[in-house]
Amino acid sequence: MNPSPEEMADLERRFQQERVVSASARPNGSVDIPVYFHVINKGTGVANGDLTARMIADQMAVLNAAYANTPFKFTLTKTTRTTDRIAFDDFGAAVKIALREGGKNALNLYTANLKNNLLGYATFPADYASNPKLDGVALLYTTVPGGTAAPFNQGDTATHEVGHWLGLYHTFQGGCVSPGDAVSDTAPEATAAAGCPLGRDTCPGQGVDPIYNFMDYTDDACMNAFTPGQAARMDAMALTYR
Repeated sequence: MNPSPEEMADLERRFQQERVVSASARPNGSVDIPVYFHVINKGTGVANGDLTARMIADQMAVLNAAYANTPFKFTLTKTTRTTDRIAFDDFGAAVKIALREGGKNALNLYTANLKNNLLGYATFPADYASNPKLDGVALLYTTVPGGTAAPFNQGDTATHEVGHWLGLYHTFQGGCVSPGDAVSDTAPEATAAAGCPLGRDTCPGQGVDPIYNFMDYTDDACMNAFTPGQAARMDAMALTYR
């Protein structure tokens, strides 16, 4: 969720290339995305990263509820479990290359003990063509429902990162300056929000900050919405790249 300066520069470059205008999206739930869920752990038990089948099912349910008003639904196609202490604590490209399955339309989710205090990170749709084996979403294993990363343990880190995987930027992209996140119906905000700051307004005259949006940085309990414009952008990105 916190890209490096180099990654931000690359995002800005691609942002200018991917300004997609779409009046509407395909019908809700009409695009089925197969999900390959890769559990990287250092041993048995949830404390060692070995998520239970119930936790995985609950994460899938959170995703499908969050995306209910978009064209996308998610079907758990396969779960893999890899016990590797080094990979668990030092998750990176090599693990993705070894484990990724499916085509460009497949979502590969990886859970591990991510470094640098990251809750998660994702590739963008345009990345697939040049690095298909690196495509996917990585999550801190404690962010899934039932995890211990409160207040980010209700599964919406996955919701947020899958939004990136489908082409969305943060709601605070570009601050108060147009074109912001390239979606017309999300009010701009100067910086990321934290907690659930009701009535926050960092870009006066442009609408209160979208603190309930899944693409902000608020607590999981605060997030509850994608806008129609975001649904349309995700659909346009999927049609173009996935």
